[in-house]
Amino acid sequence: MSTTIEQRKLLEILQTRFESHPERHGDFHWPDIKSRLIQHPEKMASLALMEESGGHVDVLAHDRKSGAYIFFDCAPESPEGRRNLCYDEEARLQRKANAPPSSVEEVVKAMGVELLDEEQYRFLQSFGPFDQKSSSWIKTPSQMRGLGGALFGDWRYGRTFIYHNGAQSYYSGRGFRSLLRV
Repeated sequence: MSTTIEQRKLLEILQTRFESHPERHGDFHWPDIKSRLIQHPEKMASLALMEESGGHVDVLAHDRKSGAYIFFDCAPESPEGRRNLCYDEEARLQRKANAPPSSVEEVVKAMGVELLDEEQYRFLQSFGPFDQKSSSWIKTPSQMRGLGGALFGDWRYGRTFIYHNGAQSYYSGRGFRSLLRV
């Protein structure tokens, strides 16, 4: 693996988190999930990157048709290792000053994960609350992005809010959450 968390250690972390949060897993069973992970070692590097950047990865869904388990970032706040990013490369390159070194979409691609969309973000929040002090960029429809905007979400006042901002903006309290299908 090209990451600092070894596969064995990552499996231990995921199993401990799985066992610590049974309310998230319904009728999922760790041996089934572990077996699926071992069958798809190419996904372990992406899971390790999610974990290393502060994601606190846990499995929240299972696609019975494909057999895939779906892992989400379950850190209480937007992962600290993925903050201070514009929405996409275009927005980053448009900044005249103080451009961040990367963007959400560039990091998502490099990690081999998916950026949560609004529906997935709301699904995550059903296990929450998450992002009570931070916020997270979410996948933005191309029509809105074409107008210069991007979406982000957070949890305030007992509910999930979805807002908009200029895609070129970035903040120390805004990162992104991802998912990975294994």
